[in-house]
Amino acid sequence: MSTDLQTLLQEAEELAFDIDSSYVKAWKEKTGGLAIGYLPIYVPRELLHAQGCLPVGVLGAGDNLEIIRGDAYYQSYICHLPRSVIELGLTGRLDCMDGMLFPAICDVIRNLSGMWKMMAPEKLSRYLDVPQNFDPETGGLFYRHELEELSADLVKLGARPLTDEALRASIEVYNRHRVAVQSLYRLRQDEPWKVPSSELYLILRAGVILPVEEHLEMMASYEAAVRADTTRKPMDQARVLLTGSFCEQPPLGLIKTLERSGCYIVDDDLIQVHRWILSSIPTEGDPLDNLVQAFLSDTIDSPTRYIDDGVKGAELVQRVKDSRAEGLLFCAPSFCDPALLDQPMAVTAVEKAGIPWTSFLFSENTGQFQVIREQAGTFADSIKLWS
Repeated sequence: MSTDLQTLLQEAEELAFDIDSSYVKAWKEKTGGLAIGYLPIYVPRELLHAQGCLPVGVLGAGDNLEIIRGDAYYQSYICHLPRSVIELGLTGRLDCMDGMLFPAICDVIRNLSGMWKMMAPEKLSRYLDVPQNFDPETGGLFYRHELEELSADLVKLGARPLTDEALRASIEVYNRHRVAVQSLYRLRQDEPWKVPSSELYLILRAGVILPVEEHLEMMASYEAAVRADTTRKPMDQARVLLTGSFCEQPPLGLIKTLERSGCYIVDDDLIQVHRWILSSIPTEGDPLDNLVQAFLSDTIDSPTRYIDDGVKGAELVQRVKDSRAEGLLFCAPSFCDPALLDQPMAVTAVEKAGIPWTSFLFSENTGQFQVIREQAGTFADSIKLWS
């Protein structure tokens, strides 16, 4: 690995696991702007950007912070993420956030938004409700109203008012960002030995902290570096698709473990905010309407999003085909209702398509991976031997 690539990955890792919000504090001192935290999976970052705010993904503390007081707020039979976020808040590590957005994911995140209002009544705490009816005259009007209210809340905090010109410019830069992310995903599909998923994960996770313009530069530098690296050679590993990790993110060690077990991860559900909208959003016409229409009709399938006229699992089967994956790893956080309730329907679809699969659970603070390594390694070997 070249020194430049090592330096880039080290920078990305520092950003990805900056639980003290050091970068965000420095950005605020430099710009005087507002920092708005958000929970996975999707928020309209274009709108925040257009109003001069820094969208900051809050993905938990992983195994970098012991959960003590956070356990007093939530029962033990839910996922680890909300307790981790509560601990970050109670220890002052998120004090630099001027507001927090809690998108509609599950009941736990809905409750977390209420907890945050009690913990930080002086800060903006907003549950971002999204439509489950995708008729533009119903869900579309509802979601536009949600975005208008969010925009007004940001102005009350001190953000600049939303204008069509600024929103068009923000949509344009995020369109370029989507293209750059898709380019890295295609490169990994074609030559997964050049783009280890443990590296791509760091690059994408750093992107929920950095301003979009800076993250574009980081992705361009990374892609150029790995394309130029001639030392990385292909190995006889199984091509797999990793699914289920769309909200709480797995520890970096888990991604490395899967790769060391003999798997090339050629598609995944990680850091979905970068890929929630599938294609470029039009900039002509009413930009806010365009943002709404993109959410209604041009997003990925997700267990958190109602599928009204599709078949559960069909999109997953198509992703396996498109990525030329040889098998499927269901990798969901413990107690994740959306992922685990969706999995039986997904399994039915992949078995009908004849796709090999296996499953395991994780927590963001999981530290022991030997059992997962043995399971994934056996699965990879079976694909190579008998599929």
